Order: sequence, then C-alpha cells, then structure tokens
Amino acid sequence: MRALQRPARPLPLLLRPAAKVFLFALCLLPFAWLLRGAVLSVMGTNVLGANPAEALIRATGDWTLRFLCLTLAVTPLRQALKLPALARFRRMLGLFTFFYGAVHFLCYSWLDMGLVWSDIVRDIAKRPFILVGTSALLLMLPLAATSFNRAIKALGARRWQALHRAVYAVALLGLLHFFWMRSAKSNYAEVAVYAAVIGVLLGWRLIAALRRRAQAAGGGASGSAISTASSP
Repeated sequence: MRALQRPARPLPLLLRPAAKVFLFALCLLPFAWLLRGAVLSVMGTNVLGANPAEALIRATGDWTLRFLCLTLAVTPLRQALKLPALARFRRMLGLFTFFYGAVHFLCYSWLDMGLVWSDIVRDIAKRPFILVGTSALLLMLPLAATSFNRAIKALGARRWQALHRAVYAVALLGLLHFFWMRSAKSNYAEVAVYAAVIGVLLGWRLIAALRRRAQAAGGGASGSAISTASSP
C-alpha cells in the first residue's frame, strides 16, 4: 500500500501573505483618522480641538516617532522572541516612518507656513528644533529610497548596511526635535517615555556590537564564551 502522505503544515501566522496586508491596513489607520478629522474640520465639524492645524502637525509628528520606535524594535524582538519572521515587517514599518514624517513636514509647510517656501526656509534656519526635525527627514529620504532589494544588490550588502545605520542618527534627531517642541510648554513626560524606549533600543544594539567585536577579537575558545547577536 502507498504510504499515506502527511498533510502539509499550514504556514505560521507571521509568514502568511495576509499578515503584511493586515499590518499595512493597521499602519494606515492613524492617517485615515487624521484625514477624517481634517475633512470634518473643513466642513465645520471640529473633532481635532480648538486648533486643528496644530493638532494635525503634532499628531503626525507623534506617529512618526512611534513608527520609528516600532521599526527599531523589530530586531531586538525578533531575537528575544526567536521569531525570525518578524524581519519581513521591518521594511514596511520603516517606510511608514518616512511616510508619516513627510506628512508631518507637509502639514507644517502647508497649514503653518502656507507653502511659502521662502518663509519655510527662513523658519527652518531661525528655529533650531525645526532644523533638527528637517534634518531627520532628509536623512530618512535615502533610507526610504534604498529600502528595496534592487538597492541592496546595487550598493552591496556592506555599504547598504552602513547607509542604513543612519537610522540611529534619525532616532536621536527625532528625539531632540520632540524634546525641544515639548519643552516650550514644559511637558517632559512623553519625552521621558520616548527617551527611555529609544535608549533601550539603541543600547541593545551597542551591547550587541561590542559582543560581536569581542568575539571577533578573542576567537577560538574565548570567542565561543561570548553570546552573539545579529547585526541591527
């Protein structure tokens, strides 16, 4: 008799195509909510507070920082939870970080400055916290543009990885931008939360890099005693 074939195992949840579709829709929810609020405000139904323009600018900035933290959290979570499939979501989260950052800058340029570019340039030069935020967005531009497989092949894995380490500078600049903005109203509670989260995520990477360096320098038996961690 022919041996009975075992039924194929179903794909793990994180590897299913629907997982990316679900995450994409989830990442768009904040934008959809803010867009709805903007449309209702134009129609006379204010759901964004006394100053809808300021609410949109701040909310898009907040979501940029949140998505940046989520992007940085993928690698530590992937290793801590032993879920390599989490890596497939990092690119999408990174692109949404850039998306919300671009929308944040657009809201500032349009709602606060009326898209008068000469005034925007002067304002960026005059106010350090806007200069820092703009610098973070400009740093994200090449990261978003080279986040695809063709870019990795064109640049080479080592150069691509070196370029994408700029995300750490983006995190620090984004945190500084957020701190300066909140300090105007002496509101430091949220700043402390984001500083703690980013500090842990960057500190984890620093420790992992030091361990890899120690392992490479020690070699042999001494190197095998040091636990390894994959690159960020």
